[in-house]
Amino acid sequence: MGKTLAEKILSDKSGGSRKAGDIAISSVDLAFVQDTTGPLTIRAFKEAGFCELANHEKTVLFLDHAAPSPNWQLSNDHMFMRSFARETGCILSDVGEGVCHQVVAEKLARPGDVIVGADSHTVTAGGLGAFATGMGSSDVAVAFALGKTWFRVPETIFIELAGKFSKGVYAKDLILHLIGKIGADGATYKALEFGGSGVTKMAVTDRLTIANMAVEAGAKVGLFPSDEMTYEYLRSLGREKDYKPLSPDKDAVYGERLSIDLASLEPTVSQPHTVDNTALARELKGINVDQVVIGTCTNGRLEDLELAASILKGRRRHSRTRLIIGPASPKVLREGVKKGYIDTLLAAGAIILPPGCGPCLGLHQGALGDDEVCLSTANRNFKGRMGNPKGNIYLASTATAAASAITGKITDPREVL
Repeated sequence: MGKTLAEKILSDKSGGSRKAGDIAISSVDLAFVQDTTGPLTIRAFKEAGFCELANHEKTVLFLDHAAPSPNWQLSNDHMFMRSFARETGCILSDVGEGVCHQVVAEKLARPGDVIVGADSHTVTAGGLGAFATGMGSSDVAVAFALGKTWFRVPETIFIELAGKFSKGVYAKDLILHLIGKIGADGATYKALEFGGSGVTKMAVTDRLTIANMAVEAGAKVGLFPSDEMTYEYLRSLGREKDYKPLSPDKDAVYGERLSIDLASLEPTVSQPHTVDNTALARELKGINVDQVVIGTCTNGRLEDLELAASILKGRRRHSRTRLIIGPASPKVLREGVKKGYIDTLLAAGAIILPPGCGPCLGLHQGALGDDEVCLSTANRNFKGRMGNPKGNIYLASTATAAASAITGKITDPREVL
């Protein structure tokens, strides 16, 4: 019987044949935390009596969620994490060095890896064919110390993609459509595996966006095959040696199959206060927007800056709408400056943040006021997500966000493209 991607990876990493429902004790190729979960993980590590890391070169502490720190309490947490890095010799990705998930994709994740992080959007690396998943802080502490962890091998939902996106429609619209279709718990502890002819020429940056939000349907992982597009992405980063082909078996057994014609999709928006509360952008036309955020681990890549700049070039944000841009890594920011995207965005009235999570979590750099509306390219819109339970968050693609920044209202990007 053939294997799915999840079954293949966990079989390889556990040293035996595994199928859905089996327990696999798997080696861990990368374990990481960020600055809201890191202090909990370090304390759990120490309280368990651990003293040494299993692999200090594959253990990473990211200071990205509150970067730069907005208050003394978080500054103390940063100090605590820096101290642990010095004590153990693990990697520290300090303030300004980028969002953990983007940096993992750029520098660390490899096809076939098992990656655990104390952050639910660790699933992003599934866009590179890694079994990447979020875990609790105490579980990650054990992975720090032992270099292994256990999983129940997830059942897989296969998402067959066909065709190609039409003008104004992007990967973010696809994943919002899918979550709206199956619901916020439609894939709980399952793998979402993407394949079909629609994946063959899909850029890895798009795959990362889709994998990033698999957890918003409850999925344990979101997985893409490792193919020619994966190789080209890694080669562009000087990491072609990290490439290996990875695909499911033709006779793999899936718990469920869904088919989506990419050409049938339209610009899609998640409405407050759940990600699966979706509607088409054209159906929400006219809703005033106080703030637009383009960035985060979902859509803070160079391609997003390029798209936003192409829409905003020669235009300016609406006078009542703040426009915040958050590059996901220094590489993205440097390339954005080099190619002129940042200058275009500044001319359009945008505020450029340092590489990091920015307003997404609501700690700083764009918290909402009472009853304000934000249209964001982030991945969550729960009450309080952007610092105020009385705020209203809509989620959309970079194109929809840029178009809406111009008009000051939720706008189908096809109207301005």
